[in-house]
Order: sequence, then C-alpha cells, then structure tokens
Amino acid sequence: MRRAPGRLTTSTAQYWLQRWRGCLPPPADADQRAHRLGRDLAGYRRLRTDIDALDVEVVALLAETDGQILTTLPGVASVRAAAFAAHSLPIQRFPDAEHLYSATGLTPALYQSATLNRRGRISRQGLAEHRDALMGIAWGLSQCSPSFIERNAELHARGMAPIQARVALARHACRLSYRLLRTQQPFDEQRYRQGRLSGER
Repeated sequence: MRRAPGRLTTSTAQYWLQRWRGCLPPPADADQRAHRLGRDLAGYRRLRTDIDALDVEVVALLAETDGQILTTLPGVASVRAAAFAAHSLPIQRFPDAEHLYSATGLTPALYQSATLNRRGRISRQGLAEHRDALMGIAWGLSQCSPSFIERNAELHARGMAPIQARVALARHACRLSYRLLRTQQPFDEQRYRQGRLSGER
C-alpha cells in the first residue's frame, strides 16, 4: 500500500519532534523567570483594580458638574470629559469658543512687524494639560463620530499632516464642547451634521 505524497511517517515525525525540542531547551533560570512573570501579572491586576476604582470615582465627581454633558460626545468617556472640564469650568469665564480655544494654546502664534504679518506654530500658551485634554476629545471624535471621521478624511485629502489635522479637528471639537457646556444640551449627531452641511459650523 503506497503512502499518500506529502504525509510524514511516524518515524520521521518523531525524529523532527526530537530535533525541535532540542532547538529550544528551557533556559536555566526558567523557574525564576516564571516567578517574575507571575509577580508582574499580579501587579498588573492590582493596578487594573486601582484604575477601575479611580474611574468610578471620576464618574461620580463628574456627574456633579456641568462637564458631565461632554460624555454625550462619541468617543469621549468620563476621563476625557473630566480632564477637559477641569480646566474649562466654569465655562462662563470664556466669552466664546475662540477664547476657550486660545486658552488651550492651540491657536497659531502671530508674528507682526511693519512689513510682516505671519502665523506660525501653535502658541502653546496656557496649560499643557488643557491642550492635551482637548486633543484627546478631538481624537475620540475622529474615531467615533461620523461627522468628524468625514472631516478628518477631508483634511488628510487636502494634504495635511496627521498632527495638523488633529489641531484643526481640535478647533471644531472646542466649538462643539463649548456649545455643550453652555447649553447643557446633549450632542445630536444628526443635528450637528445638518448644521455643518448648511454652513453653520
């Protein structure tokens, strides 16, 4: 009886099995490595427990502020909302969204002279944490909001670098966040899209 082409015989399989086992023998300190791995895993689990507890605390604290409304934005959970609200409330401090955006330091620096009027890199005025919080909201929206996903694609199609597109999205995210904080009305994707198409954004 002929053997089907390509099939291993038992003896050949055993030969290669022994060779493969010999290629990767366990290191001499295998037990110590396993112990360290188990210790690191236990530490990771404790850290996750602490993070979950802090998240519950953040949710409870945020619920008592106007910043809770930001969690209605797609891709913006309690931590992102709390980070931005912590530096933006009370929102009445800012006359409009542009003042809030300027406070984050994402507005372009303006260079002026008798013959020159040029915009440069972002000013970086204000707190870096405020700036990072807004960029985080913009990123969340760019991943989860159809309107922002579409806008992000348009910016890239125009040749913008990823960080430039993020900054541009942050400006729109700031206007949207400002409106939510002022009106305390939850985000409505359909209404926002209609407003954008009609030129209100």
